[in-house]
Amino acid sequence: MITNDASIVGFKHKIIEEMARLAWKGEVTAEDKEELVYKIIPGPLAQYRCCIYKEREIVRRRIRLAEGLNSTPHSTTSEDMMIEVLSPACEECPISSYVVTDNCRSCMGKPCQKACAFGAISIGDERSRINPNMCKECGKCAEACPYSAIAHLERPCKKACPVGAITYDEYGVCKIDESKCIQCGHCIHSCPFGAIGSKAFVVDVVNAIRSGKEVIAMCAPATEGQFGEDISMASIRNACKELGFADMVEVGLGGDMTAAYEAEEWAEALEEGRKMTTSCCPAFINMLKKHFPEQFKENMSNVISPMCAVSRYLKATRPDCVTVFIGPCIAKKSESRDKSIEGNADYVMTYGEFRALLRSKDIEVKPADEDYQEASIFGKGFATSGGVASAVIECMKERGIDEKDIKLRKCAGGKECMQALTLLKVGKIPEDFIEGMACSGGCVGGPSKHVAEKETLKARQTLLGKADDRDILSNIKNIPMDKFSMYRDGE
Repeated sequence: MITNDASIVGFKHKIIEEMARLAWKGEVTAEDKEELVYKIIPGPLAQYRCCIYKEREIVRRRIRLAEGLNSTPHSTTSEDMMIEVLSPACEECPISSYVVTDNCRSCMGKPCQKACAFGAISIGDERSRINPNMCKECGKCAEACPYSAIAHLERPCKKACPVGAITYDEYGVCKIDESKCIQCGHCIHSCPFGAIGSKAFVVDVVNAIRSGKEVIAMCAPATEGQFGEDISMASIRNACKELGFADMVEVGLGGDMTAAYEAEEWAEALEEGRKMTTSCCPAFINMLKKHFPEQFKENMSNVISPMCAVSRYLKATRPDCVTVFIGPCIAKKSESRDKSIEGNADYVMTYGEFRALLRSKDIEVKPADEDYQEASIFGKGFATSGGVASAVIECMKERGIDEKDIKLRKCAGGKECMQALTLLKVGKIPEDFIEGMACSGGCVGGPSKHVAEKETLKARQTLLGKADDRDILSNIKNIPMDKFSMYRDGE
């Protein structure tokens, strides 16, 4: 039985936790996994769905996702697609997007029926009826109703998608268009039925640790504040080592590296009068690639993300190590699987998956007495909207470059990013640089954040207040930057 939070998130993470427990024992056989299905859903009564058979099928599919696999062997989803729809869970969602409410007065003139060009509306004794199999969701009936009695029920997954990647098949099951999806993950946590999931690599990480490899955790700048004001990066580092990681490195250090190299690009772009976008948010990069390919080629920074920077640094100085990024981002999983970028993180875990891994070994994150800081306050600031730009501008100042006339557009959230890139495409954007983050508030508002953004920011204020005031360039001067490339193309 599920002993922790019985919500959708708790249900998903309990499966990951149990899979990690099996992995620590080296017991991830087909029999072990089927036994886990019955442990999670013992029956005889269903807990969440219409029957235990559907519940068990959903668990089986989530077990495959927990192994980093597609949810079924016959899935048409590509291996590089990190997000997948669990159709048995999605079947619970209402099929019709337009429904007639109790406000219907059964008008004599039947304006809704007359407005429908597809014959989907019939007149009942008390109100009109919409046949969902015939409805084309044009909305003409809702516009025609004098009582506003026809409501548009936009599904939460579709509403959360900033790029229109979600549609539905003839049975009402959600379909994700891979050619459009930016893998931001916002649809996952918006679904009230837990019908959309992402691949996890906790089992792979456990296997790497058990095999004796040097596995190094890399924690996102957004980590500070996620677990309260008493849990510092030193606390997380200690917990990682207790898990079996060889070490943990603060990815804010990669933020310092990225800022230093993007500052050079910005200075060149200013001289040339060329617009530029930042390159840290993978969902924003996916948006550029898939929806604005010309701007991706012409305007995007060629500098790698902080995650990739730290991973390349570790692989250059500690050969054969395995790097694991821990953060609030689903899209980072897609970045780690991008074959065009060498030396990136081997695996990515969300905070929820990290916590499940901790529970699998009964480890508690505790306040730490020692100090630990590898990033400047600017590198740590990559976690919030405006932080990337602030760090780049700081580097320009440290290099004595005049940055006073820079016009900057900070975009936080998919809608703002789409608007800015659309303006860039048509040549109507007045700003010189676009900082793009697909999540509201930046990474601290990521889809897999542990606590609410407001709570995180409050705790961050306390934790960051204890950091020293080192500058960016002096912080990375002892990093052997000549041993690895800071550019996406590897040059």
